[in-house]
Amino acid sequence: MGSDSDAARIAAVYDDFGRRWARRTSPLYEDWALGIASDPELLDRLAALAPAKRQPNLVFAGARWAGCPLRPYAEIRSWLLDHWDAVVTVGAERSVQTNEANRCATWLPPLARIDGPIALLEVGAAAGLCLFPDRYSVEYTTPDAPRRIDPPAGPSEVVLSCALDTAASVPNRYPEVVWRRGIDLDPIDVGDPDAVAWLANLIWPGPDHDARAARLRAAAAIAVTDPPEIVRGDLLERVTDVAAAAPAEATLVVFHSAVLLYLDAAQRVRFAEIMAGLGAAIGRDVVWLSNETIGTLPAIDAQVPAGTPTDHRFVQTWNGRAIALAGQHGAHYETGPFAR
Repeated sequence: MGSDSDAARIAAVYDDFGRRWARRTSPLYEDWALGIASDPELLDRLAALAPAKRQPNLVFAGARWAGCPLRPYAEIRSWLLDHWDAVVTVGAERSVQTNEANRCATWLPPLARIDGPIALLEVGAAAGLCLFPDRYSVEYTTPDAPRRIDPPAGPSEVVLSCALDTAASVPNRYPEVVWRRGIDLDPIDVGDPDAVAWLANLIWPGPDHDARAARLRAAAAIAVTDPPEIVRGDLLERVTDVAAAAPAEATLVVFHSAVLLYLDAAQRVRFAEIMAGLGAAIGRDVVWLSNETIGTLPAIDAQVPAGTPTDHRFVQTWNGRAIALAGQHGAHYETGPFAR
């Protein structure tokens, strides 16, 4: 049984999830999160779990996988209590690995700035769907007019969508990707239907997310034809040796989305230090691209102008310098707050 302080911390996490992240994008998850945040019995049960297994995304996905109906919290509370062991079992066996291909729409603007061939290394790669930014079409909306871009090989079966705050961010070309690799604690086999089904189950319910499951499956169909190698391991321990395997003639791009929040403060700083010295350590050009939330690294937070809305947004950085705000699922990209 957890302590009152544990329950209070968990309640704060669920309240923040509901009010900051799910609000206006997934009304059902907002309702579930706020319901649990004020439910002592459910908070007590969550407090008995390991911290990594308490997070809303995992608990909610575990409940759905175990058969929880998509109904308001008041209607499913008794279901959760009755089926709690099944929910916990799912959470113990699985993890949160959001693999949203639409995030590539926010990676293409900085990638298009890199001349010559590039090697992609994604930390927290899951199934590696974001390792194929050069194989997806994108429909960008801008203040001027809609713009669609297609890969050099022609229009893709996967069409991403992203709103830009300036037409200048529309990529003028696709990156020349010559090498792709990932690192993950629990790599996902993109050819495993059960694994892909779990990824789809992790997608939040709600009208803003309805298209994401179909897009995920379409992206998986592209990835399975040329599956990238996903190295199993801790990013702090593996990033240097995996990076060293990239071709020397290519610019290595190490990138990630919503990964560092799963590390503690000291580990985040250590990762930033590794990235700052990676080029020298492996003897080649390295670009570090990051999409992470406010509160992840103080040095990044300090670059965000006061009053800038950051709900549903990552701060995108290039070698530790903030360059844009990127939608958590790739739906928008804003450079305005960092215009020099």
